[in-house]
This record gives sequence, C-alpha cells and structure tokens, in this order.
Amino acid sequence: MLFVTFEDTDHARQAYREMRELHGVRQAAVMERTADGLLDVPESWVRGAGTATVLSGVVGGLVGLIGGPIGVFLGWGAGTALGGGAEYKRFNDAAEGLMVFSRKLDDSTSMLIVDLTEASPGPADAIAARHGGRLVRRPAEEVDAEVRAAQDAAQESLRADEEAGHDGHR
Repeated sequence: MLFVTFEDTDHARQAYREMRELHGVRQAAVMERTADGLLDVPESWVRGAGTATVLSGVVGGLVGLIGGPIGVFLGWGAGTALGGGAEYKRFNDAAEGLMVFSRKLDDSTSMLIVDLTEASPGPADAIAARHGGRLVRRPAEEVDAEVRAAQDAAQESLRADEEAGHDGHR
C-alpha cells in the first residue's frame, strides 16, 4: 500500500490520475482535509467495480432459464442482489479504511492511497516526486490489521454504549 501526502490538492489529483495507470493497481483514492478540518474524498477508483454485480446477474439469469421468462427475470434479480451485496461490503470496508487513515491527515493537506502490487518501486516513486508528494510504503497485511483493529474497537465501543444504555447509565 502506498500513502502519498501532498501540500497541494491539485498535485494529489494529478498523481492519482497517473497512479491509476500503473500496472498492478487495484484501487486508489484521494482524501483532502480542508483548513477547517473537514474531510473529503473527491477521487476514488476500484479496478473491476461492478463486475461482481453484473456477472452474478448474468449467472442468475442463465440459471433462471429453466423457469422460463419469469425465471430469467427472478434469477437475474437475485444474482444481481447477491453480487451487489458483496460489492457493497467491499466498498464499505474500503471506506472504513479511509476513515482510519484520515486521522493522520493534517488540515489543508491531501493524501493519495494506492493499493497495488509493485514489480518495481521506480514508477510510483517518480510520480510522487514529480508532484511533490511524500511517499510511504506499508505492507497490505499491516494496513488490513490496523483497519480491523479500528473496526473491532468501534464495535466494542458501540456494545459498551448499548450496555450502558440498557442499564440506565447514560
């Protein structure tokens, strides 16, 4: 995983467009924090987004051929719903990951996050340098563990709040 910080939002967006074109990129996003501390994600991209939903719908429709025209419609609908649900979970997990790393983003700065498999660090290093970014590489497993830990802590906090609310301790 690459984390590239920028002082200039335009440079972050330019680097984002170039990074998306690198071989091995699975997903990328730009986060910007305003001078007021507000967070925005103006750019995000996932390779193959929508593919699971479409393929599940097609497979469901083909299975539904057994039931005739209504079977095709119902199979397509069910398959699309299942595929869409899987994609929703993937996108939701990615959004939670962005929230974890947004805490490290100072006011009036931007961060480009890229999930990729690199054959060589040269191309990404060149893009970051060309646009004045400071690049940090972290293993995907380490990043995933950090996101999972934050999710677990949030769920534990919710459970504790619910228990306190049920006991009348607000």
